[in-house]
Amino acid sequence: MSLDHITPPPPLDDAELEQLDIFLREHASNDGLLLDGVHGLLTALAVGPEPALPDEWLAEVLHQPFANAAEGETILDLLARLNDSVPAEIGVDDYEPILGEIEAAPEADGPVLSAGGWCEGFSRGIDLRAGMWETRLLEDPDLMQMLGPIMALALEEGVFSSDAEFEHLSPDDYETCVGQLPTAVATLAQYWRVRPPTERERTADGSASASTFRKPPRRRAGRWVN
Repeated sequence: MSLDHITPPPPLDDAELEQLDIFLREHASNDGLLLDGVHGLLTALAVGPEPALPDEWLAEVLHQPFANAAEGETILDLLARLNDSVPAEIGVDDYEPILGEIEAAPEADGPVLSAGGWCEGFSRGIDLRAGMWETRLLEDPDLMQMLGPIMALALEEGVFSSDAEFEHLSPDDYETCVGQLPTAVATLAQYWRVRPPTERERTADGSASASTFRKPPRRRAGRWVN
């Protein structure tokens, strides 16, 4: 049977995303990823140098046993479909990051979007392939340029720390960087597809990876938006 005729599983609808969001909130540890973070993690793995097996990335998401077999089957199915949806959306130029929503200052008009959780998850996805990312970033400045909007948001949100002084993003600049995320994701996917990792990069030690420059993750309030 040809694999070309296998229909991929359907993407999660709003009710299923809400179900997964509730589960993650109820079972997250102090540094656990919420739905926006899981989406960022899966995105980094989808666009990065080499895919990760579920056993690798599930350890970043699930930290407690399921209440029963039925719950486990449901949540694992939702996570698998979310994982499958990321490369599918990138492939048809329909990717949108799942972001967090936080309470704004009293004078603001309602809650505001936050890319902090998504960036935290993306950074953990990089960490899972740290040696390949680190080696390539040291040798190819174009890759850092492609990461520009993600890095700007990550620095602003405190996901990454830097010894260098950097100018904080204005609200308009923050919104601009958020709007650039789909393009950045697509560009990174194309980059690693055209320039796959070498054997030397695959065996590189990732001990000096981007995680060296990360601050401890912070819990986030609010809910996800897509």
